[in-house]
Amino acid sequence: MSDSSPIVVIGATGGQGGAVLDALLDAGFAVRAVVRDAVSSKAAALADRGVELTVGDLVSGVGLTDAFTGVAGAFALTTPFESGVGAEVAQGTALIEAATASALPYLVFSSVASADRDTGVPHFDSKFEVERMLAATDIPHTIVGPAYFYDNLLAGSDALAAGVMPIAMPADKPLQQLSRRDLGRFVATLFRDPGAYTGERIDLASDQPTPVEMAQIAGDVLGTRVSAESYDPDRIPSPDMSAMFRFLGDRGYEVDIPALHRRFPGVGWQTFAEWAAEALRG
Repeated sequence: MSDSSPIVVIGATGGQGGAVLDALLDAGFAVRAVVRDAVSSKAAALADRGVELTVGDLVSGVGLTDAFTGVAGAFALTTPFESGVGAEVAQGTALIEAATASALPYLVFSSVASADRDTGVPHFDSKFEVERMLAATDIPHTIVGPAYFYDNLLAGSDALAAGVMPIAMPADKPLQQLSRRDLGRFVATLFRDPGAYTGERIDLASDQPTPVEMAQIAGDVLGTRVSAESYDPDRIPSPDMSAMFRFLGDRGYEVDIPALHRRFPGVGWQTFAEWAAEALRG
């Protein structure tokens, strides 16, 4: 793929999109970021890095067709966490309509690992509905399915400092997880040769420590003792999150990690311990 036409990144100021943007820039691609507010501090920081900004809104679809015009491809994700799973499907519809109208050459859509496995987790199912809608089009695309992100641990930093890592699943069950850095590098790999991956659905995980192992590693980095404490997912107020942790504690993701890492060695797959050594220090 030519580096002269930009790659569009939706969600460039967020965790996933930001990681993809970083990796694309590192790989020498020109990047066009879709932002809601071109004069925000986050947007200004992107512009300072040489990123082209375009204003668009995934909820309404306004500006997306223009954003997708004259580009080499796009990375996009939808989210249910602002307005619910119904809104996520609506975002997917807006995304597909804009991609069709602009004749987008290639789309990498970020779903979630195991979304195609009939999990019963609401936001897995809504993402899979977007996948089904996309499959019914002629848009050349690849689906990536991230597992649980390492960064989710950072939401409990106060508990970690107090020596506790609460988690709503069995402490001895492996939890397949993904480094955002690895997601970015993986997506950049796809854009180097889109034709090689068009039509594929690829679930992603970097490592699979148990919560007990996660707590041990976190404690080693922090220089303290951290204990993993399991609790019943039914205690989670969100039915969606409760269903997700029931799934993780029962079936769990099913990424063939050795095969994935053999196929894509250039990603450099970051272990949980490597990530923790960077993320928990400072």
